Amino acid sequence: MSSQVRGGTRWKRFALVMVPSVVATAAVGVGLAQGALAASFSVSGQSFKVSTDKLEGENFVQYGSVAVGKDLEGKEAAHAVAVSGFSSATITNMCQSVVTPKVPFIGNVSLMLNAGTNPKKPVEATNLYLDVAQLDADAAFENIDIGVAAGSLKKPNKPGSIGIQPGTQAKEEGFSQRADKATLTNVKQTAWATTAGTFKLSDLKLRLHTGVKECF
Repeated sequence: MSSQVRGGTRWKRFALVMVPSVVATAAVGVGLAQGALAASFSVSGQSFKVSTDKLEGENFVQYGSVAVGKDLEGKEAAHAVAVSGFSSATITNMCQSVVTPKVPFIGNVSLMLNAGTNPKKPVEATNLYLDVAQLDADAAFENIDIGVAAGSLKKPNKPGSIGIQPGTQAKEEGFSQRADKATLTNVKQTAWATTAGTFKLSDLKLRLHTGVKECF
């Protein structure tokens, strides 16, 4: 379930290796069509880091795609991503950080956000999709299906299940996986985008720091 792939502005096809298993992650492949989009918007030229003690999600799906946008110099850019989706999720002790380099007269500036630090009041999200470039975690899945066509991720007999993120494109015949439930612990990820229907951040703290200060 983890991979880091760097890409340019033109995409034909690529294979993305992801790794899921009951205690860590195992390997699957994803094929993508040219021009597939992960997020339903142009991503910024800065990836960001997210760490959390625990993420528990219902109706997990994962497939490959491409996040497109511009880099910090305004040039076209594209990034291979593993899109992980959940119909609902709780996140304990979440940290998010992004570093803006070379700000005039200041230098590097880091933004850090913390929320859900109280295990009894975790971050809550619905229809959550994460466009991930790199992930390290311990993972456990319930009723996992590996090798599902991405266009068939949503289970017709399960109203709460989800599929490819609405408003985005991905190769429907491409490789994907799904599970009724996923639990990730000791999570460290680098991502290009996060979208959610609702996102409730308890005990939110946002700080700016000069220099480089990241979640991990």
